[in-house]
Amino acid sequence: MFDTSHLHPMIVHFPIALVMVGFLFEICSFLFKKEEWLPKASYWLLLLGTLAAIVASITGGLITSEFSGTAAIVKHTHETLALITLVTLLINSILKIYIKRKHKENTSLRWISLALYILSAISVGLTGFYGGNLVYNYMMPL
Repeated sequence: MFDTSHLHPMIVHFPIALVMVGFLFEICSFLFKKEEWLPKASYWLLLLGTLAAIVASITGGLITSEFSGTAAIVKHTHETLALITLVTLLINSILKIYIKRKHKENTSLRWISLALYILSAISVGLTGFYGGNLVYNYMMPL
């Protein structure tokens, strides 16, 4: 039978994949400047990854299981990293929309966006690591 606790494990893979691939495309867009599709792909993957992270955060909030001991510490770390991921993605998405709308692709704002993308990629990876840690090492369903 299906219940809401299954939503989070089903959804979390989307922000991880979208943000990581978008970040890879962003790096490639700096290296291969003639490839016009790379920054566009990175932009859309960032926006989709942000939306997926919002949904993942909401579904994560539906799981209200209490944890104890080391599992509680791991869960707290997972939630903190998820919040960092969400905030950096939201800020970067807003910044990217601004950059695109105002045609400021060749300004220092692009470097700020890259820094935010790096933070987002690192934090989404760590969030996934700690989430997987909860599931596989503590046998706790997310």
